Amino acid sequence: MSSAAYPATFDPITNGHIDIATRAATMFEHVFVAVYARPSKNLLFGTEERLEMTRQALAHLPNVSVEGYDGLTVAFAREHGCTVMVRGLRVLSDFEWELQLALTNRKLAPDIDTVCLMTSQDYSFLSSSVVKEIALLGGDLTGLAPAHVIEALTRRFKTLGDDGDGKLKMVSVRD
Repeated sequence: MSSAAYPATFDPITNGHIDIATRAATMFEHVFVAVYARPSKNLLFGTEERLEMTRQALAHLPNVSVEGYDGLTVAFAREHGCTVMVRGLRVLSDFEWELQLALTNRKLAPDIDTVCLMTSQDYSFLSSSVVKEIALLGGDLTGLAPAHVIEALTRRFKTLGDDGDGKLKMVSVRD
């Protein structure tokens, strides 16, 4: 059996991510959950916070480790001896982006394949962005993310936006 990398920003990790990681853990000898430190999008949580939340959420999986990275995903995969990258698909619109990523990664690293797992129907609507929006608006996140993530979101949104201009200051490692 081979090792796989499961890369994402995990800002924050959701039950959909956990579903994919749990299923990947049954398919591969080891899964390296790769938390990307430098996405070209704004982040709500810094890298260390995302790493800690992800580690806590996946602690029940003995063959899964969580590590941060900031270079090419295929370089992370090679560095960790992974021959496969795992990606999750929720809805049809995800497919186009994931296909583009898979083909690009295949061009960069022909020795690493991409495997897409269909997210459980229970989480097909779920994304980190949806979870953040629900948290921002005070909605119930039960069943969408682990309790420690819900608590972190609640704390974060209590501390943001206090400057009175109605804008939330998002954290980004590229700012």
